[in-house]
Amino acid sequence: MSYLFTRILLPTDFSEVALPAVACARELTRTFDAELHCLHVVDNSYQYWGAVGPETLPIGPPPDDMLIAATERLTRFCTEHLGDLKNPPTTHVAFGRPFAEIISYAKENRIELIVLGTHGRGAIAHVLLGSTTEKVVRKAPCAVLTVRSSNHQFVMP
Repeated sequence: MSYLFTRILLPTDFSEVALPAVACARELTRTFDAELHCLHVVDNSYQYWGAVGPETLPIGPPPDDMLIAATERLTRFCTEHLGDLKNPPTTHVAFGRPFAEIISYAKENRIELIVLGTHGRGAIAHVLLGSTTEKVVRKAPCAVLTVRSSNHQFVMP
């Protein structure tokens, strides 16, 4: 396996936790003169159902509206945080389960490195909420670099 990465994927949820990963991906892109792909996944679990039956309606905006808003937000995000790159990043917005969409995108686009932020939640929060980052690390078809905030404090469980 070559460690001269030519295609890097930066999945983002636009959170503060994602920003150290953005800085890392930007520097790796420059160092390796790589293509940078930025992905945002609209989590399909955002919709809650108000009733069960033949007239069931989801509560929340329609998926198409969510995708349009996410696309606009990703464009602004990339301009703000990655606008100084020699080549603009390839952007994509998907709808689904975040870890599955990240892995699928990496496979389809022959990504060699995924760079993502991690919350560093405690054990109980991890059990209750799960971890997109952990699932990507376990199932990705390529190398994965997790980046934590520099002010994260390790607490022994």
